[in-house]
Amino acid sequence: MAGLGTKGFVLPGKTSNVKVILNGGQIVTYLRPDGYFSFQNIPAGTHLIEVAAIGYFFSPVRVDVSARNPGKVQAALTENRRGLSELVLEPLRDEQYYEIREPFSIMSVVKSPMGLMVGFMLVVVFLMPKLVENMDPEEMRRAQEEMRNQGVPSLASLLPGGGRN
Repeated sequence: MAGLGTKGFVLPGKTSNVKVILNGGQIVTYLRPDGYFSFQNIPAGTHLIEVAAIGYFFSPVRVDVSARNPGKVQAALTENRRGLSELVLEPLRDEQYYEIREPFSIMSVVKSPMGLMVGFMLVVVFLMPKLVENMDPEEMRRAQEEMRNQGVPSLASLLPGGGRN
């Protein structure tokens, strides 16, 4: 199979980095500077040509090499099984390797777990004193008395085996 190429299509960058793979890696060749590639001494039968180029996705091409008519080659794209009169390989699409990062937003900080914790603490620090001021004085004395009766547990009583006499 000689004289096959990427006629009419120019890949930016180095064409020497474009690999043309036959039958999943049985034979590998590279694109020449003129945009063509070739495989030598290919047996008759059905073969699969794949192109590996950084940044581009190419459809694999099924190639039938005739046993009856030496040198006769038929090619068809595997994507749509459309026959090709000449083997011209063009990328189906550009590959996107990286996800585009979201721009900074103050709402993303507020919605984060850390932002929610800070917001809760600010509410507690600034709102609780206001709630305590509005509390009934009799209710406040009763709550303080209950807290005194409960007492503050010592560290020894919290430890396993500690605080026993």
